[in-house]
Amino acid sequence: MDSITGFDYQDVPAAEGVTLHTAVAGSGTPIVLLHGFPQTHLMWRHVAADLAADHTVICPDLRGYGRSSKPGDPDGTAYAKRTMAADVVAVARALGHDRFALAGHDRGALVAFRAGLDHPEAVSHLALLDIVPTLDMWDVLHGVSASVAFHLYLMAQPPGLPEAMITGAADAFFGHFLDVWTKDPAALPPAVRETYLAASRAAIPSIVADYRASAGIDVEHDRADRDAGRTFAMPVSVLQQDWGAALGYDAAAVWRAWAPDLRHGLVTCGHFMAEEAPAEVVKALRALLAR
Repeated sequence: MDSITGFDYQDVPAAEGVTLHTAVAGSGTPIVLLHGFPQTHLMWRHVAADLAADHTVICPDLRGYGRSSKPGDPDGTAYAKRTMAADVVAVARALGHDRFALAGHDRGALVAFRAGLDHPEAVSHLALLDIVPTLDMWDVLHGVSASVAFHLYLMAQPPGLPEAMITGAADAFFGHFLDVWTKDPAALPPAVRETYLAASRAAIPSIVADYRASAGIDVEHDRADRDAGRTFAMPVSVLQQDWGAALGYDAAAVWRAWAPDLRHGLVTCGHFMAEEAPAEVVKALRALLAR
């Protein structure tokens, strides 16, 4: 299972030599949905089908994931969230939309975060699911609590070792996150789980490059924005698991520093909330779009 029923597919140019494999359906005001790790656009299948009743819904595989292009990263910028955000804006424009709502989960939320800051003229509304901003993430991870994010530190290492280690046990590595981050295993049926594993096995270098950027160039970009006092110009909704208190920080306060027009909510499910609690995600997105 690697497609959303009722959606049309095309490989849309995003940058020189880069296309994003993109699912599109519906009509009306556009919303772009960006997936997380270790997934593809398929994670939005329930939410996208609902929203397509009255919106144009655009679901790309991110650069480096799924069936999208996986360019090399010789200078450490190919998977900067600034680069990936520019991909998303280019794809929306190629499909005829200069302005659109944007929602992202996990890695896709980090891309959406950067798009909201870099392209306020294009992003009308912004939804961010189950992340904290990159700069704040590194600030709040400390001590034994940081063990839940061991993969961030592994994939931050220089090229070579992380890729070799993950390749040696790819299904165990990617499957670990699909298992431990899910409270309701039925939300990821076997065919979907295998789609995610197969896509991840085929994208190890680019997935690692994406994460490596979040320990390097993405931090530089976020720090420059925080030092300059940049915030989001559009309405923002953030949905998170109720893990902020467990890690010892106020997640809503972290987000308020970036988003003056913020609605922050908690969802009682696992990390993969678009698959575990799609009705709650749809409700939040529809409320955001009405603001």
